[in-house]
Amino acid sequence: MRRALSLAERGRGRTAPNPIVGAVVVRDGRVVGEGWHRAVGLEHAEIEALRRAGRLARGATMYVTLEPCAHWGRTPPCAEALIEAGIARCVVAQRDPDPRVNGRGLRRLRAAGVKVELGLFAAQARAQLAGYLRSRRLGEPRVTWKVAATLDGRINDARGRSRWITGPAARADAHRLRAASDAIVVGAGTARADDPRLTVRGVANAPSPLRVVVDSGLKLALELKLFSAALARGTVVACTRAAPGSRERALTARGVTVWRVAAQRGRVSPRALVQRLAREGRHEVLLEGGASLGSAFLKAGLVQRVVLYTAPLVLGGGLAWCEGLNLALADATRGRVHSLTRLGDDSKLVVELEG
Repeated sequence: MRRALSLAERGRGRTAPNPIVGAVVVRDGRVVGEGWHRAVGLEHAEIEALRRAGRLARGATMYVTLEPCAHWGRTPPCAEALIEAGIARCVVAQRDPDPRVNGRGLRRLRAAGVKVELGLFAAQARAQLAGYLRSRRLGEPRVTWKVAATLDGRINDARGRSRWITGPAARADAHRLRAASDAIVVGAGTARADDPRLTVRGVANAPSPLRVVVDSGLKLALELKLFSAALARGTVVACTRAAPGSRERALTARGVTVWRVAAQRGRVSPRALVQRLAREGRHEVLLEGGASLGSAFLKAGLVQRVVLYTAPLVLGGGLAWCEGLNLALADATRGRVHSLTRLGDDSKLVVELEG
């Protein structure tokens, strides 16, 4: 099962709207087939593992990180494939909460005489599938807020300059974080000030996540890199229903997708936006927006994890990364340290928030 969990990670950032899954076929104490879900529309992990095992799958045990599906979708049901291949025992880490599955796969296997065991490395599987499980349970993705700041918590200097606060090792790690995400979200202020591309660079064969810009009134200039011919078709602009139709038509003419979502105090509602992302099958969302957008998400209780890259610099001025939050100590957002890593001269702190 450890091997299956490791294999599943190879699909990270590539399978949306499907979850990542790994599978291993073992016969007489020897691995005879293994697989992982590589991308939506391609073979599921179980099918790839069975194909590699061939006739050796008959009488063997399959270890799989998520319950085999029992319904027709883009691909045939995996539970039926296990039965046809002659798998004698199936060890599953985590039940699939998808209402089309949710125990049906396990029941179908048992009805066919396959011995089924559930719960091996369940905690690890739940952690691995945190975004997918949250989307199924609450209709919201897991949101990670990525911040690059100085030692005194500044994300730019008094003149608004932020390139580059952190060094090459931290920036390279941030691209790996992008590659593991299904969507990247930034605010209009960040898009305007930095004119980013929001692509993944330096990670071999990694597709770029969906790029989402929150621009409540559709006021951003059409000349931004995100709206260029090279990037438009992977870019979404989220606005309120009151935004001008003429601006929406100008964006869609370039290939950009526009989402009109519910407003909160005249701006895009963070909760409405994350719910739309979940419906689109984006289970792992990386928030790279500035202080205003990030603080709005945090205040709404929509951030589950903070990844803070800190450079050993002191500015004493400029913008703080959660400027405007202004919580009392008793109301402070609390969390627990998941990991602390040194990256060159910088540090990376991962904190999982409560709630």
